[in-house]
Amino acid sequence: MKIVRFKAAGKTRYGVLDGTYIVEYSGTPYGTFKKGRKRWPVKQAVLLAPVVPTKIVALALNYREHAEEMRLAVPDEPLFFLKPLSALCGPDDPIIYPLQASRVDYEGELAIVIRKRCRHASPERAREYVLGYTCLNDLTARDIEEHDHERTRAKAFDTFCPIGPCISTHIDPNAAEVETWVNGERRQVGNTKGFVFPVEDVVARVSAVMTLLAGDVIATGTPAGVGPLLPGDRVEVRIDGIGSLKNPVIKLQEA
Repeated sequence: MKIVRFKAAGKTRYGVLDGTYIVEYSGTPYGTFKKGRKRWPVKQAVLLAPVVPTKIVALALNYREHAEEMRLAVPDEPLFFLKPLSALCGPDDPIIYPLQASRVDYEGELAIVIRKRCRHASPERAREYVLGYTCLNDLTARDIEEHDHERTRAKAFDTFCPIGPCISTHIDPNAAEVETWVNGERRQVGNTKGFVFPVEDVVARVSAVMTLLAGDVIATGTPAGVGPLLPGDRVEVRIDGIGSLKNPVIKLQEA
């Protein structure tokens, strides 16, 4: 099942992708979720960020090769941080290149979407709390990150967390190929088989620190191959079994 959140006829709705159509559902994917009769052509709908989380948790250095390219040690426990909800945007929404930054990097990632309240989950039961998985781009102002020696400001700009296009409920999250394309050229590729901490361990470790609620997102880290974007670029994160998350990059003029 590929769950989407979309706008059609002036109303925000939930549905499930069925080829070139969206089947509208009543309720939400976190409770009663009932198939309806209404079908919308995808071309007549606007896909939105498929989640409205209470928090976005992101992992750093969850692929050995990425740790190596950043010249950092592979962590012995998950390194995670928070991105603000104001960074969230959806498919085809523009990424705004900040005036304060001189280098903005893409970081294509698999993201976990939480299904229900989760606190102190064991790795063995972690999947019970997961609704599904989606694509996420953990954009980073790299020059600011290097200046601050800390991730918050560099990753917190508005539009720095595109997510979508759907929540896929039936993929193997520990064996998924993650790619990032820029202007039709593949720039990044990895497989979640290379995770330092697999999905089950990630959910368990994060929920040992903070209570996860329905719709919350955990970004699982990016593979090697991160690189810069420029205004005018079009960046795309692709994950088998989920789909493609595309966003243009723009830069606003100073007032």
